[in-house]
Amino acid sequence: MKALFIGRFQPFHNGHLKAIKYLSNKYDELIIGIGSSQYSNTIDNPFSSDERMLMIKESLKQENLTNYKIILIPDINNPPKWVDHVLSITSDFDVVVSNNDFTKKLFLEKGFKIKQTPLFNKKEYSGRVIRKRISENEIWDNLVPNHCVKIIKKIKGDKRIKELNS
Repeated sequence: MKALFIGRFQPFHNGHLKAIKYLSNKYDELIIGIGSSQYSNTIDNPFSSDERMLMIKESLKQENLTNYKIILIPDINNPPKWVDHVLSITSDFDVVVSNNDFTKKLFLEKGFKIKQTPLFNKKEYSGRVIRKRISENEIWDNLVPNHCVKIIKKIKGDKRIKELNS
């Protein structure tokens, strides 16, 4: 059985990693959809799709996870047609896994099975919280996988976030 798991991964954090590890034990293959893939260098989407893909791949490699593929899902800003848009990119899945109410609603309306993952420390494992901590010079690197910390620092993503928020 194949599952579709969509997120923005801005940045990829430990909550995402825990969810993917959980899902990789439940499904034969996990399709990881990088949502809003065309956006980068903004307050809400500071990382490019290539940077996010690298964060995910390096983190999953470190965990020896291989039963996944990554797809890019650009926004079309048209909720009634969004699921069809996703299906035009990948239609080879049995279930959609999401904790996002809007994503669940849109896929349910099209007749898809929806599953959720447990929430892993949602108060801290949140892209918004991590970006805020980075911009305010607070401790954040314990909230993302080690390889993501290295990537963020190498590409000066922490500096980028601070500049975007100044």
